[in-house]
Order: sequence, then C-alpha cells, then structure tokens
Amino acid sequence: MDLTEAASQVWSRATAEQTPPEPGLVLFIAIVALLLVLFPTTWHWVRHLVTVVHEAGHAFVALLVGRRLSGIRLHSDTSGLTVSRGRPSGPGMVAMLAAGYLAPAVVGLGAATLLAAGHGLAVLWLLLLALVLMFVQIRNWYGALVLLVLGGGVFAITWYLSPVWQSAVAYAITWSLLLAAPKPVLELIGQRRSSRRTGSDADQLARHTPLPAGLWVAVFLVANLAGLAVGVTTLLPV
Repeated sequence: MDLTEAASQVWSRATAEQTPPEPGLVLFIAIVALLLVLFPTTWHWVRHLVTVVHEAGHAFVALLVGRRLSGIRLHSDTSGLTVSRGRPSGPGMVAMLAAGYLAPAVVGLGAATLLAAGHGLAVLWLLLLALVLMFVQIRNWYGALVLLVLGGGVFAITWYLSPVWQSAVAYAITWSLLLAAPKPVLELIGQRRSSRRTGSDADQLARHTPLPAGLWVAVFLVANLAGLAVGVTTLLPV
C-alpha cells in the first residue's frame, strides 16, 4: 500500500458515518462519565484530559490572533502552562487568556454535534490530530508522556476496535468534557475564596480588561453550564 492509498483509507474511515447508539446507551455512558468526574480518584485522570484541552484552547487562539507559541507544559498535579509571544495587551491577548476555561465546553459541543450526525470516528481522529500538533510544542517530559499515552490510546481505539466501541469511546470523551468543564471553574472559585489573587487566567484578564477577575470567573461558569445544557439536548434530543 502506497502513501496515497494509506491516506485515502484513513480519510475514508475518519469520515465514515456511524449509526448513533440508542438513547439509553448514550444516557448510561453519560452517567458513567459523571461518576468519573465526581469521584476524586478518577477525577484526577479526567482532569488531565480537561487540562490538555484547556491548554490546546490557549495555544489555538494564540496562533489564531497572530501570536507565536513558545511551548506548552503539562504537570503531574493536572495544571498546565502555555507560553506565547506577541503583543502584551489588546484583544488578541484577552482572547487567548479567555480561551482556556472555555475550551472544554466548546470542544465538547463540537464533538456532540459530530456525534449527533453519526461521525463518532471523526471525533477520535480530530482528537488524535490535536494531540499530535500539541506534542510538537510540549516542553517537559511529563507533558510528553501524557500526550503519548492519550494519543496511543486514541490511535489504538480508532484502528483496532469495532465501530460500536469507537462510538462508545467518542461519546464517553464528549460527555466527560461537557460534564467536567464547569468543575475547574468551581475549583478556581474555591481558590479565590482562600486567596484574593491566584495568578489565574481570570486574574490576568482583570489586568487586561475593565472587568474584575470575579466577573470573568462568573462568565466562565455560566458559559460552561450553558455548553453542558446545549450538549445534553444535542446528545439526548427530547
């Protein structure tokens, strides 16, 4: 098989339409994802996925507004850091800073839309592509390990599992992002109650805009809850 045939096969598989699971199964997957988010032990691992998407949001918008990426770091405590160079203020800087906490809900909604159209495998391939692109910008060993584990797992699922299992995993990832998106914002609220300044995205946005950090946190929370509501109606139409 030459390179053209391989690329054609990958494209054909990635864009293939799959029959969405029964609503009962989708609901069951949602309940499992909710439990993964609620329990502290499993939340630590789900939080890694959320952090990857959070930092990817910063990086994508940074490039979109003309900034240059200097690198991405992912840490064992599930925190992350994306460094970019460009204008130190202005709309581009604000958009880049705001993108992180909004990214999980936005990505979850995009994935939900694809799933509703029967493109579960496309969700997995797009996630794999994002992980590969992020890997180029990773600047620490732990971050590289996280992306290799996630990327290797997603690739194995897309290449070796049956369409039924591929669809189930795509739904599990989507539900996890939608349900988990508000939780880091709630954690941020707790951090701000114990300390007025946390150095968070909200604090940085307060320095670049007339809005206080607390209002930015409220915007993040409302946006993520709205994303969850829309995601539920998309994945479980009434």
